[in-house]
Amino acid sequence: MTRLTRRRFLTISAAVTALPLQAGTAPTARWQGVALGAPASLRIEGMDEASAAPVFAGIEAELDRLEMIFSLYRPDSQISILNRAGRLDAPAPELLEVLSLSQALHGASGGAFDPTVQPLWVALAQGRDAAGLRAARQVVGWSGLRFDADRVAFDRPGMALTLNGIAQGAITDRIAALLRGHGLDDVLIDMGEIAALGGHGDGADWTVGITDPQGAILRRMTLRDRALATSAPMGTELGDGLGHILGPRGETPRAGVVTVSADDAALADGLSTALCLMAPDQAAAALARFPGARLEYRA
Repeated sequence: MTRLTRRRFLTISAAVTALPLQAGTAPTARWQGVALGAPASLRIEGMDEASAAPVFAGIEAELDRLEMIFSLYRPDSQISILNRAGRLDAPAPELLEVLSLSQALHGASGGAFDPTVQPLWVALAQGRDAAGLRAARQVVGWSGLRFDADRVAFDRPGMALTLNGIAQGAITDRIAALLRGHGLDDVLIDMGEIAALGGHGDGADWTVGITDPQGAILRRMTLRDRALATSAPMGTELGDGLGHILGPRGETPRAGVVTVSADDAALADGLSTALCLMAPDQAAAALARFPGARLEYRA
């Protein structure tokens, strides 16, 4: 399985469909690159390409720094070191922030959101036998993770962490903060999740489309100063009709596509992942724990 295949549908199925600009509007600068192994893009209204060049260079440097925290594909990233050694000293503040939000999501979802599911994910992806799956399940459990400003550590050998159900949103938020720091108010960001700052140069809100894993548009909606995340479990199949979003005991999803909007992309990302594993009434109760978060689509 390639990096791009796994990443493409892990949490993203919201395709940007920006409204066309009218003649005579302000210039637009566009950037395309890679974030966590998959295509990423952003669009800045009111700035030309030459003026945006140093901003884009800063974005690429920040993405590289964040990948050294969150990427499972870089052997020297902080999460890879943690998974290999069972302990990480002096964790980055960004990692601690995501772990704290993950803990809140774990509690709000009744344990459905559990980033320690990584050993089970690997076992299923590699087609391990029943004994291998049982062994993987025995080392899954959020209660076995400890973290503070000094270190992150597992209680049991064989545990591992994946933040792929929330890290894309966290990276989106960091890029949004960087752009705000440059005084940029009208930007559409796609780093695996969508963040809409302001609107078009002509004053209109941004328009995005919620899509299924095959790319069919399920719904169009507008965004302004808000983030959007979509999870589609069958975007990546582990075999035998099993999707990549799993509960800590191997529970299968209860929804095929879930889209959540929130003030922050990390929260929208984590909720969209968790809600895939929850019945509608459970999902509503979890959403109520996070004021401002909204379920935009579920099927």
